[in-house]
Amino acid sequence: MRRVVVTGLGTINPLGKNVDSSWDALINSKSGVSKISRFKVDSFPCKIAGTIDDSYINEEIVRLRDQRKVDRFIILGLIAAEEAIKDSGFISENEDAFRSGVMVGSGIGGLDTIYKNSSILDNQGIRKISPFFIPSSLINLLSGHISIRHNLKGPNSSPVTACATGTHAIGDSFTIIKNNKADLMVCGGAEAAICPLGISGFSAARALCDSFNETPEKGSRPWDRDRSGFVMGEGAGVLVLEEFEHAKKRKAKIYGEVKGYGMSGDAFHITKPSEDGNGGFRAMEMALQESQLNQEDIGYVNAHGTSTQVGDVIELSAVEKLFGLNKNLFMSSNKSAIGHLLGAAGAVEAVFSIKSIQSKILPPTLNLDNPDRKTNINLIPHESISKSVKNIISNSFGFGGTNASLIFGL
Repeated sequence: MRRVVVTGLGTINPLGKNVDSSWDALINSKSGVSKISRFKVDSFPCKIAGTIDDSYINEEIVRLRDQRKVDRFIILGLIAAEEAIKDSGFISENEDAFRSGVMVGSGIGGLDTIYKNSSILDNQGIRKISPFFIPSSLINLLSGHISIRHNLKGPNSSPVTACATGTHAIGDSFTIIKNNKADLMVCGGAEAAICPLGISGFSAARALCDSFNETPEKGSRPWDRDRSGFVMGEGAGVLVLEEFEHAKKRKAKIYGEVKGYGMSGDAFHITKPSEDGNGGFRAMEMALQESQLNQEDIGYVNAHGTSTQVGDVIELSAVEKLFGLNKNLFMSSNKSAIGHLLGAAGAVEAVFSIKSIQSKILPPTLNLDNPDRKTNINLIPHESISKSVKNIISNSFGFGGTNASLIFGL
């Protein structure tokens, strides 16, 4: 049996420009949510988001002239990938290139580029459309850029499964390595959909928080009775996964192990989760079965926890159903601090899950002032706690009823 370990981590998100700064802000109860200033939002019902300060964009990684040729989601993905690969210490030589791949996806991809070029076409005509429009918008071009930059010639793909994208990318990469189709995979997700069209679309679907425009940091509040929708975020998370013996041979630093992966479909509704939570339950159950762990072996759930009225309760019920015998279970939502990063959410949360295991600290659920129902699960309100856990499950559920769960452990 081929074991799969984590040897590199990278992220850029509303809390920080790298893993260390983000993690420090997260465990110290900082919020990355603020009022949108990138474009006018006076007429928008939702005026807040988890945006990334432009000062976080490292021009040494993506030069300014190159930034004009790609969508923002590609820029963020390249920055996170650069950190993860550097952190892993891996340099692709010719003999390794064919056994080293990339799987970094996005839920929406180049939405802002599509929006801007559509406007240009309408107002200025076809001759003003950028020749980089198509390659800067396509989701798989992020994996393409990473592979070109780092000479990774193995499996190359980009899943697109809405808010489960990042988790599917990591899980599918885990499976590829486990099945001996690669020895190393650079995997994760990136998203940058905070643009007029993105905010308008989710607002029209009545999915976004519109109750805390004057106090943005309070907008994302999973399991709180005053929640009114999710807060959109942007960013990227990338992991380097590696076959255990391959990592040992090159004396790589090993953060932890991917122990299980589960996925399922609700077959219920295009945007709402199944009311009985069966889809999320089965994804977690499948991951648990593959890991060969018991319910009591899981110490923490990094929840999907989006701060929506329906979704939060359904996920909590599914977790309670699966882990009912576990009296020492903790669960929190990173989205309370960074917002919902859509296709990047699961990947950034995977980075934080690994950090939780390594640092023996579980991050908080911000703004959980008034839980809307009782539970025996500790939802870690307001402040992080010091707690050593050996195994963590991380959930991502997406539009279309797609569900994915990962188990990380020591």
